[in-house]
Amino acid sequence: MTTTLLSQLNERLLVKAVDKDGSQRPVDMLDNDSIRPTPTKDRTWTQFTYMMFWFSATANVSNLYSASTGMTMGLTMWEAIACSFGGQIVAGFLMALNGRAGAMYRIPFPVLCRSSFGPWGAFWPTFNRAIMSIVWNGVNSVQGAQCLYVFLHAIFPSIDKIPDKMGSKSALTSAQMMCFFVYWIINCAFLVIPVPKMKSLVYAKVVVFFAGTIAMLAWTVSLAGGSSEFLHMPSTVRGTEKSYLILKFFWLGLAACGTFVANAADLQRYARKPNDVLIGQMISFPLSNLLVAILGNVIAASSKSIFGELIWDPLNFLDKLMEGERYTSGNRAACAFISLAFVYSNVFSAIFENSIPAGNDIAALMPRYITIKRGFFICAVLSYAICPWYLLSSASIFITFLSSYQIFLSAIAGILICDYYLIRRGKLNIPALYTAHPEGLYRYFYGFNLWAFATYILAVAPNFYGFLSQMGVKAPLGVQRFYYVAYPTGLLVAFIVYSVGCLVFSPKGMVKGKGWKEPKDYVDEDDASGDAIDGVEVDSAGAEKGGFTVAKEVKY
Repeated sequence: MTTTLLSQLNERLLVKAVDKDGSQRPVDMLDNDSIRPTPTKDRTWTQFTYMMFWFSATANVSNLYSASTGMTMGLTMWEAIACSFGGQIVAGFLMALNGRAGAMYRIPFPVLCRSSFGPWGAFWPTFNRAIMSIVWNGVNSVQGAQCLYVFLHAIFPSIDKIPDKMGSKSALTSAQMMCFFVYWIINCAFLVIPVPKMKSLVYAKVVVFFAGTIAMLAWTVSLAGGSSEFLHMPSTVRGTEKSYLILKFFWLGLAACGTFVANAADLQRYARKPNDVLIGQMISFPLSNLLVAILGNVIAASSKSIFGELIWDPLNFLDKLMEGERYTSGNRAACAFISLAFVYSNVFSAIFENSIPAGNDIAALMPRYITIKRGFFICAVLSYAICPWYLLSSASIFITFLSSYQIFLSAIAGILICDYYLIRRGKLNIPALYTAHPEGLYRYFYGFNLWAFATYILAVAPNFYGFLSQMGVKAPLGVQRFYYVAYPTGLLVAFIVYSVGCLVFSPKGMVKGKGWKEPKDYVDEDDASGDAIDGVEVDSAGAEKGGFTVAKEVKY
């Protein structure tokens, strides 16, 4: 009886895949419908959607104060903004590069990794990024809880009197922990909405966030007396120290977007046309970050005139505006409005930036049992379990968190960019990415590309000592400063080493000669909503032998 129950449970948990004829097809360890190329009917995101998406995605509390952390280290407000903006321009360019395969073939990051790491080897970068998405989701949940606390504090004064049992190392008090749970439930409720249908939520989030932020800006500037003096506060560092600080925050502006660079394919796979993503990635992304950084820095700078101290977190700023004699009905109403806008914005930032990538990753790790939607909820549970409230207790901890993981993501990005542009010249055999058949195009060595892993290690190695120094290990000053350029160093080392190895050993499917080999567009054979388009020859014997029919491609 126990065996029967387990068998029935296994049957219910198995992911069901349906082909375009409506009949079920096998689901194995590398394939389910969630990680197949996005069906034509779900390719609904236009150029305007992506432009608005990045104004929406960057519209959150984290970005309001991430640029202003440079001020806490001694930079002026404009220096902090310039550093952040410069790094994000580079990030936007890298996002467009690394996400091109997603925009063209509509495949997520975990599937794209199989072309360079192998079908089984891709589990490592997928797992690596899944961990970061889960951690970031937890961080965003902490910020969401803080937003919700400010909202409730504005309505119910007694919430401030709940005894705090969390301790000094926690970014959340006991009252805020209750808000964390409520926020977490709200976040989970929105995860049931299909990603292609979130366009209206993208547009609404832009309006809600900027309405709340501009209202806070106008309020705080008026409280500062309308003087522009706080916009020109001098730098507190000089000479070499300042030069290194500028270098640090410039590349930190890029490193802080490391997950966006890695996530690019996941977000671009919903594009109506492959080129619809370009303006959003390369122009809207840095511009939206610049706008949010200016708003956040002006708000932070005005705190000096109001309270006599620099408050880098806008949520702490709002809460202080309700302390003592300031706990008036007008202040409470303003704080409630602004914080509620932040709550709404934070929910969808977490979904766009963390839940979607994590859902893709977790689904790719166990395709037989996990869909993207199931992955969303697994991410939500794990992001609670890691106790993220200990990551945001101070600005220095937040900076350390931003900079510490970059070396792992940059190495992966360097390999993927090299593989797609230099080795494959834009030509991927999509059916072959879903099989580990011995004759498969991306089989490599028993499903692992050993050279990709060797490249990964070599790219991480130069910065690993600096990474340990970020985690508390004592290291010379030169090592610490070299870690400021860890992201570009890791990416360039990975690109160069991987390209040299592939040029010497020529992996199967490497495109030789001149010319760019991308199709004009791509439609999967199992896409019931796609038009029947006669395809070009697909150069992988392993694709058909692995149990897949050849997908159809628009002619070159």
